[in-house]
This record gives sequence, structure tokens and C-alpha cells, in this order.
Amino acid sequence: MERIAGNVTVITGAGDGIGAGIARRFAREGARLVLSDIDGDAVQRITEELRTETGASVLALRVDVADEAQVVDMVDRTIATFGTCNTLINNAWGGGRLGRLEMKSTDLLRRGMDVGYFGPFWAMRAAFPHLRAAGGGSIINLCSLNGVNAHMGTAEYNSAKEALRALTRTAAREWAPYQIRANVICPGAKSAAFRSMAAAHPELATMADAANPMGRLGDPEDDIAPVALFLASDDARYVTGNTLFVDGGSHINGVAWNPDLGPEID
Repeated sequence: MERIAGNVTVITGAGDGIGAGIARRFAREGARLVLSDIDGDAVQRITEELRTETGASVLALRVDVADEAQVVDMVDRTIATFGTCNTLINNAWGGGRLGRLEMKSTDLLRRGMDVGYFGPFWAMRAAFPHLRAAGGGSIINLCSLNGVNAHMGTAEYNSAKEALRALTRTAAREWAPYQIRANVICPGAKSAAFRSMAAAHPELATMADAANPMGRLGDPEDDIAPVALFLASDDARYVTGNTLFVDGGSHINGVAWNPDLGPEID
């Protein structure tokens, strides 16, 4: 326990799903946390839960990661509160919808890139001088098998996540001399985004479980968070520029994903 005691960790999209699962595990391991989410009530709830259950030092912030000024302020407030930053976890997502590529709007694609690519970029750029001053640190970006395998119906998500994977590898190469590590987790888990999709399309949730080699999608806290913990810890001090598929084996042969996207445009 407490493998990352004192580590100052920033987690976006921490109000639910994978972000909240990582926050719970990191709190138990002694991290000091800055939790942000566009849903201010949700992130405040998880913050109060962690303070009560673990005694962790936690700062809750309402942040729309599609707004550069809010992202920069998040990092500034991290430094003002804790004096440093050791780990940055970019997990936030929102605003996508299932649908055919030719039906996607420009605004939807732009929103996807703002949330899924530019938000992490702004956070990484703002955190860089502080990670460097601390003698190194860990950047963990949550991407997706959806992008790797070009799953149908989620062009905005796929595009943003694959752009973020390329950005992560570039950061890993450029920032390695400063001992700043940058890695990607592609999870197969019941995230907040997945639950939203499943509520609208329950047949796809059943399909996703059945298609997984282990017969289930992962749990954010028990299956995904331990890998994030490894990447944040000194155990991973020589690991950078990698994509870790934490997905029950879904990436091995790909996953059958053929949702009904409705009629084509005539």
C-alpha cells in the first residue's frame, strides 16, 4: 500500500467511471489528488467520499477540458495548492454520439478533438515545466481500442483518441531527457461513456461483454486503476511511449463491432 505516497496526481474526468476508479485507488495508495470534471457535483461527491474513507488530500475542480483557460487554471491551482505535480492523467471525454460517418457534423468532430485531443495537449503543455522541475513524472493518457480498430459509429471519438496516442508518443520521445514518461492505456471497461452508450443501446452492451475474450468488460477500479498505478509509480520509471491494452484480450484479434447505424443517405 501507499506505493505513490505524496504523489500529486491530476485526473480529468474524475467524477465517474474510469477517472473515479483511478482516483479511489490512488487515494488508498497515498496520493494527493486534484480531481476535475465538467460535472462539478459529481467530482465534489467523489472528493468528499475519498476524504471521508481514506483521509486523502483532494482538491475538486469543475473543468471543461475543451476550454484552454480552464485547463491551464487547473494546473495553476494544482501548483498553488500542492506546490508540485508528479502525475497527469487525461481521462475526460464527452459529447460524442453513435452514428454514421456521413451524418457526423463538423461541430461534433471539432468538439471531439477539443475534448479528446486539445484538452490533454493543453494540460500536458501546462504541466511540463512543473514535471521537469520535479525531476520527472508520469503522463497517462486514456485512449481506446475504438480508435485502434476503427470501430464503426464513433468517428469523433476514434479520431481524437488516435491523435492523442500520437501526441503521447511524441511527448515520450521529446521529454524523455527530463525523465518525464508518457504512456497510453487503452481500456476495455464500463466507463461513464460506455454506460451512456449502453443506456441508449443496451444490445451493444451485451455484444461488448460477449465479444470480450474474458467474457466481460473490466471494472474501472479493480482492472484499470492498478495499471495506472503501475505507470505512476517508480516501478515504471523506465517505461515510456507505450500503449498498454488493458482490455481482457480484446485487442488480440479485434472485436466484432457492427452496430446498426441506421439507413445510408440516398
